[in-house]
Amino acid sequence: MSDYQLNELREISQTLRQSIIHELVTAGSGHAAGCLGFADVMAVLYFHVMRIDPKNPDWQDRDIFVMSNGHYAPLLYATLAERGFFDKKELANLRKFGSKLQGHPERGSLPGVETTSGPLGCGLSQAAGMSYSLKYLGGNPQRFVYCSLGDGELNEGNIWEAAMFATKYDLSNIIAIIDRNNIQIGGDTEKVMPLGNLADKWRSFGWFTQEVDGHDYEAIVKAIDVAKTSHQPNVIIAHTIPGFGVDFMEYDYQWHGKAPNIEEAQEALIQLGEKGDVK
Repeated sequence: MSDYQLNELREISQTLRQSIIHELVTAGSGHAAGCLGFADVMAVLYFHVMRIDPKNPDWQDRDIFVMSNGHYAPLLYATLAERGFFDKKELANLRKFGSKLQGHPERGSLPGVETTSGPLGCGLSQAAGMSYSLKYLGGNPQRFVYCSLGDGELNEGNIWEAAMFATKYDLSNIIAIIDRNNIQIGGDTEKVMPLGNLADKWRSFGWFTQEVDGHDYEAIVKAIDVAKTSHQPNVIIAHTIPGFGVDFMEYDYQWHGKAPNIEEAQEALIQLGEKGDVK
């Protein structure tokens, strides 16, 4: 990647994080830590990797993104708005009654939202079904289906059923990306429900597995490029810092499902490089 591309991704990631803070403080609820930590991955996907067209969201040859960890909705909305799928002014309506931006994404509510999520663990099955359709039911096998997963979400048995299905049918057109930030709403993932050696676990299910620093743009891009050449279902374990960029949120599981108040939001935005008062 060129220095220009790297700088552009850094700027986009910071803009996404700023947007997340504005969304959450306006809504008064939502999930902060994971959204901030996974922003670099989303910037890479939507601004460097995925074949998409904001002017034609239903383009038949587009890549597909499935957000299984639907509580990261503020990040998805910020990303779609920044990419040009809808007006950024809409972000002020997060979690409002009757809004198109509910706490979990809903297919059909906004351009670019491919699936409805809510109960954790369902997204990988959705993604696997789409991958199967593209590969075997007359779709375009050159399209890729990307699926984001939380590490705490891996407690759900449905994830591992989908993993077996994808292996059985050689779904090499699926690329799952796990946000390995080691927190969930109840605390540290390894205390709530130990995941053990996560890479070896996925390999044992027949998935081509890579681990990356989830804040290293070049490493993320390289891992995706390698995944595209594999002949197995693909998973990338992205090690991230929850609350990345805001020192009082980083590594603190209590920010998993909490929004900042006005004073906290003001401090967060200053740390994220934005000047001015929170409105």
